[in-house]
Amino acid sequence: MTQTAEHSAKISSDALDLLFRKARTHNAWLPKRVSRETLREVYDLARMGPTSANSSPARFVFLESEAAKARLFPALAPLNVEKTKAAPVTVIVAWDTEFYEKLPKLFPHADMKAHFVGKQAVIDETAFRNSSLQGAYFILAARALGLDCGPMSGFDQAKVNAEFLSDGKWKTNFLCNLGYGDPSKLFPRSPRLEFDEACRVL
Repeated sequence: MTQTAEHSAKISSDALDLLFRKARTHNAWLPKRVSRETLREVYDLARMGPTSANSSPARFVFLESEAAKARLFPALAPLNVEKTKAAPVTVIVAWDTEFYEKLPKLFPHADMKAHFVGKQAVIDETAFRNSSLQGAYFILAARALGLDCGPMSGFDQAKVNAEFLSDGKWKTNFLCNLGYGDPSKLFPRSPRLEFDEACRVL
């Protein structure tokens, strides 16, 4: 296959439905376990997405056991508690405040670490932006492997950090419930903005 043919490849309409058009944010879950092998497979796909200088600052904490998830409940907004109880896995998508220490491995052809050391504002902005990207890649990877996702912003970040990331090196970005959603409990899809409402071409 030529390079041009490779670059012009397009995934199937069914795959686009799975990732975007028919994918939904789930709040109710079937009692079906997500295996450790599947979690690893999701991460192995998600880590391939681009980040600036290949910085890869996202870190993922998987809460599987009832005891681990119970530690999370005091930090959740009330509407997020029951859905999290029912989810097979809740993922803390976090970012590493010392991600630049991995740059000699991740970006070996230049000294990118020096661009970050001692520059807290640059560290925070880079880590938060790119961990958000990686969290989105994680959602798409999970969907591609047949899982459903329920990303959440309704939580007390300080409480989550204190309970699960107390050494301060990792900080929470957002939470995501993960498993096999119950399609019978879905709400009607909310509207989306049209191209002309959200886009400009200059």
